Amino acid sequence: MNEEFGVPVFPYDITDRPYQVVGEVKAGVRKATIFSKAPDQGKIYRELWERAQKLGADAVIKAEYGDAHVTAMSWGSVSATGVAIRFTDKPGQ
Repeated sequence: MNEEFGVPVFPYDITDRPYQVVGEVKAGVRKATIFSKAPDQGKIYRELWERAQKLGADAVIKAEYGDAHVTAMSWGSVSATGVAIRFTDKPGQ
C-alpha cells in the first residue's frame, strides 16, 4: 500500500515480491472548471487503481502522468498510465 495516497499504486517497479502483469491501465483525469485546481497525484493514482481493480489487479506499478493540458473538450486534463499486476505469492506462505 502506498501510505501517502492510500492505494497500491507506485511510480516504480516492485522487486521484493513475484508478480504477473495483468495489463496496462490508462486514465484521464479532468478539471471541473477553468478555476479548479489541476488534478493532484492522489486523485490520479486513485483513478488508475479503480481501473486496475476491474482487471483483478493487486497493485499498479510504473505509474506515470504528465502535466494538465487544456483542450477544446476540457479545462485541463492529465493522462496517466501504469502496469496492473497480480502477486503470484500468497502472504504468510
